[in-house]
Amino acid sequence: MPGVFVLLWSTGFIGAKFGLPYAEPFTFLFIRCVLTLLLIVPLLALLKAQWPSSPALWAHAAVTGLLVHGAYLGGVFYSIYLGLPAGLASLLVGLQPLLTAALAFPLLGERLTIWQWLGLLLGLIGITLVLSGKLAPGEAGLFEGFGLGALACVFTALLGISAGTLYQKRFCTGMPLLGGSIAQYLAAGALFGIGAFLFETRDVAWTATFLATLAWLVLGLSIAAILLLMALIRRGAASRVASLFYLVPPLTALEAWWLFDETLGPVALIGMVIAITGVGLVVRGNRAPAK
Repeated sequence: MPGVFVLLWSTGFIGAKFGLPYAEPFTFLFIRCVLTLLLIVPLLALLKAQWPSSPALWAHAAVTGLLVHGAYLGGVFYSIYLGLPAGLASLLVGLQPLLTAALAFPLLGERLTIWQWLGLLLGLIGITLVLSGKLAPGEAGLFEGFGLGALACVFTALLGISAGTLYQKRFCTGMPLLGGSIAQYLAAGALFGIGAFLFETRDVAWTATFLATLAWLVLGLSIAAILLLMALIRRGAASRVASLFYLVPPLTALEAWWLFDETLGPVALIGMVIAITGVGLVVRGNRAPAK
């Protein structure tokens, strides 16, 4: 389950790069949410799955949706739309495990061993090495091609996915996966719809590339990957689930090499090994008892 989730999640940045030339970010994501709901609602009825059992659970699911889908997806897509390189966006969002681990103890009572903290540090070093070539150090500067607005968007995504992981673990562990996902996508879809109406032209170029990208993002990311993420959060500590995101940037780099002929040098390959080692330390390390 973790391996499949990481593989699916890593394609999100590739999908954004493929699809954003044909639709603005909020419009793109609103269409994605609508199509996802059109598929999930009949699936829930077919499987006779449960809905959230109380208004409080509906509210908690909506908050999770605004964080995990609204803030994270909206921030990532808009940062890439504003010119932030997809690799740099992946690197910055990859800081999430450190932020989640730092917040998991005061909010959830989770404690990490020294080996798990070392794993988090190794993971950060590893993805930095993997994506260092995408920062183009030989150019005029780090901010070449994008401004502070793009950085603000990607840091919004970082805060959103970190807070969403903790909130899901704290308030939604007993929630039905399909029913809770519907509540989440309703909230996120409303946010994207308002954003598209207020800030975008809502023009879409319905090309074959855009349709194929949209289909993959709906089926592979919005349904399969998100349900896997919620199941993983339910089964494990929040900090351990967050550590899986360390594998996303190396996989994204491999996919970019395959699809866009971006080469990986020796330093990047070493960084991948370091990142995977860090993930292993965090995921497999024994967690200290929580108070």
